[in-house]
Amino acid sequence: MSLDSVFGQVPDPSSYSFPDYALPQGEPVRPVAVTEAELDSLLDLYERFAAVDPTGIDSNPFLRATSDFLEQTFGTTLERPDERLHDDIATLLSDFAEDLGDDSLGVVDVTSAHFRTLYFFLTSCKAYHVAPHIQFSPDEDAVETLYELYRRVVDQEFYLKRPRSVLE
Repeated sequence: MSLDSVFGQVPDPSSYSFPDYALPQGEPVRPVAVTEAELDSLLDLYERFAAVDPTGIDSNPFLRATSDFLEQTFGTTLERPDERLHDDIATLLSDFAEDLGDDSLGVVDVTSAHFRTLYFFLTSCKAYHVAPHIQFSPDEDAVETLYELYRRVVDQEFYLKRPRSVLE
């Protein structure tokens, strides 16, 4: 499947909303089967994604000097907008790797935060690919794997992990 056809299936962020899964007495999770090959593919995609600099701050010395000056003058740190997403994706992939362990196939518990991160990872890959100034061309199979995992999560029902009784 081509990148355009995979990205064409991604829900539009302007009309997409996350359902509220605040269930009482436990953690709502969606159990999803993941293979080691899929996880490796997602890790490779993440490494390519994390290497992209959408702001140009790393390759533009004038922009870097200006941001350093602003940091020194005002005492605030200047973060790239994608750094938080990178941290979230790294956490998600670490959680999946821990759930999978050393097995070639396992079930991972996708939390609401994981679900949001998968969606933002997918839409950010699309945004980077579409933007002409970024030149991001990810592996088609890796993007398709990311989309398939996202679809499996969407199709799965929530259940309560570590449910508590009313008496607790």
